[in-house]
Amino acid sequence: MIYDDDLPHPASRRPFNDIKESHAMIFCLLSFTTVISLIISNLSDTSFSSMRALVVTKYAHPTQIPLDKDAPEPKPSSDRVIVEVYSAGLNFFDVYLTSSRVLLSSLLLSIASVAQTFVSTMKQISNSAAVSLHLRRRPGDRVFGFSQGAYADRVAANWKQMLPLPRNMTYDQGAGLHITWPTSYEALVGRGELKPGDWVLVIAAAGGVGLAAVQLAKALGAKVIGAAGSPEKMEICKRYGGADFAVNYTTPDWQKEVRAITNGHGADIIYDPVGRIRDSLKCIAWKGRAIVVGFAGGQIEKLPLNLVLLKNIAVTGIFWGAYDVFEPERYHTVWRELLQMIESGRVKPIVYPEVFDLEHVGDGLRAIEERRTWGKAVVRVRPDDSEAARAKL
Repeated sequence: MIYDDDLPHPASRRPFNDIKESHAMIFCLLSFTTVISLIISNLSDTSFSSMRALVVTKYAHPTQIPLDKDAPEPKPSSDRVIVEVYSAGLNFFDVYLTSSRVLLSSLLLSIASVAQTFVSTMKQISNSAAVSLHLRRRPGDRVFGFSQGAYADRVAANWKQMLPLPRNMTYDQGAGLHITWPTSYEALVGRGELKPGDWVLVIAAAGGVGLAAVQLAKALGAKVIGAAGSPEKMEICKRYGGADFAVNYTTPDWQKEVRAITNGHGADIIYDPVGRIRDSLKCIAWKGRAIVVGFAGGQIEKLPLNLVLLKNIAVTGIFWGAYDVFEPERYHTVWRELLQMIESGRVKPIVYPEVFDLEHVGDGLRAIEERRTWGKAVVRVRPDDSEAARAKL
């Protein structure tokens, strides 16, 4: 999704500190941009005049944002290459950003705003980028990374942040890889210090990051309880994620069920991407670790610190978007270990069965908003002709 720099803002919108209000939305999206998966296949200086893209020029619900069929082409630079998009990931926070239903502070917006993800083929590079790119990637390599503006035919992506896409992954699977999976891995391993035999409670376990967390925890030897909002999604936690148990967090006293499952021990790790840490503290174990992954529920919680003290627990956050800046060595370690797990088949990205086309991005985001999706919802911009996709036929 592309955002116009001259985007007008409604009078009711809350201003950010030290940031011009007309640019606040742009600031947030540039902070976290998009996840990509792309193929390098053509280094020629191919020229395009226009393309299809979702361009946001005014605040509106995603279903009211028309597809621009004559959008301006992105330009290559010293660190960005032009790629053709195959698949793009859909993310809940785009609904809030496009419709200006943003109630968080500027800092938390920067932390929370993960935009689109995509898969593509490289078409155009600058001379300075070509020299550096040649040292790391070859024409025909399948890679993934992130950049803004993935709901489009083409996008300018930073080649420095590209990694090899596993051969056993389709474009659709790759579109949901970059933020979802390393966030879950580092949350559990780095921040949660997961050990084999730990009881792990995953909130919203049928979602994109939730299913990733369930699979990773199981693969690393944990006993996993998936918490979901309906019987159907409870079944998804077990069928596609491999959860040992599932509970419905919309029912009264669901925490008692968690305690019963763990024979009174409680959850050693609570993984929460939606904002239910407060409720979950009722079933956390002594010296447990509660991991704040996000606020998809729309509210920032206030926690009773007396429980943090009395239960001798740790509450920690995970902000994967800044690891390449503050912890570059850990960033590469996580990716190396995670890709090994994916390539070996120990874990597998799950894509929501209904794949949307570029003309129906708004419908896809509405489906996420209404909690109708599970796994990773994806937009397919062009057909997947990869070896991995053919193998699934």
